[in-house]
Formats: sequence, C-alpha cells, structure tokens
Amino acid sequence: MENKTARLTILIDPHKKRAFEELCASQDLTPSQVVRQLIRDYLAAHGVDYPSKAAAAKRA
Repeated sequence: MENKTARLTILIDPHKKRAFEELCASQDLTPSQVVRQLIRDYLAAHGVDYPSKAAAAKRA
C-alpha cells in the first residue's frame, strides 16, 4: 500500500474558488481540509470502504 499523499487537481471558476477560500478561512479551515472531508463524506454516502492511513501503516 502506498503511504504517500496523492495530489488531486481540479478546475474551478475563479469566483467560486475565491468564495470557497474565503468561507474556509472564516471557519479556520484550509480548502484541503474541507475537500478531504467532502471526499470522505461522499465515499461514506455511497458505501465505499477504503483502508485508513492508520490501518495501512499498521500493515506495513
């Protein structure tokens, strides 16, 4: 199992990006933190299971 962090590149309208960054900052969160949570929530909502980082580290 790969232990490195992977990069996800997306294209987004500059106005939405600015609004998103401002909202994240107002909540003392980084955009990356919010996107990671959105992905976890999306996977959970669709019943997709995946190994956690801690579980993968224990197997290594």
